Amino acid sequence: MPELKPDSAETCALLEKLGRGDRQALDQLLARHRPALRSFVAARLGPDLQARLDASDVVQEAQMEIARRLKEFLRRRPMPFHLWVRKTAYERLLNVQRDHRRRARRSVFREAPWPERSSMLVAGPILGSAASPSRLFQARELAERVAAALTELSETDREILLMRHAEEFPYDEIACLLDIEPAAARKRYGRALIRLQRILTKHGLLE
Repeated sequence: MPELKPDSAETCALLEKLGRGDRQALDQLLARHRPALRSFVAARLGPDLQARLDASDVVQEAQMEIARRLKEFLRRRPMPFHLWVRKTAYERLLNVQRDHRRRARRSVFREAPWPERSSMLVAGPILGSAASPSRLFQARELAERVAAALTELSETDREILLMRHAEEFPYDEIACLLDIEPAAARKRYGRALIRLQRILTKHGLLE
């Protein structure tokens, strides 16, 4: 297993209590990680999905799954808890997105737009040379153009750029979330970055 950031002392203490049968520790543990999970999910809910559900709905379903599988996690400890809950939420979100596409009968080749803020966070490191981040977020027209341009990236490319640029995950954690090797995560990021630069240039957003 790659080197992964360990859980906080507070999370470790709650996991120990759970291992000793303290059921109240479960509520405390879920509450502790709920805000981070909500931010993680909200960054990936595009306008089409936001119209029919809230990030809290996905988080609630993910945490029900976490509670159901917690005994297995405590037995195996396959990764730090903070990463495992994020991975569980990510898998739940992917299922929601697939279900939405089936209902909408959307072509697999057509990518739905992300939230404008997430799109700007993905493109920000490249566009940052032209304007400050605060000015970029205030420019609604620019945000809309960037979000539209990023639909030309594959979902995998957008995801790895979001994890790296916006959430600043190390390659080891990205690899764990995407079920790939760290070296592959690094290569995919490099290729996605090149594609992003080309797309932004084509749309006149980058010289």
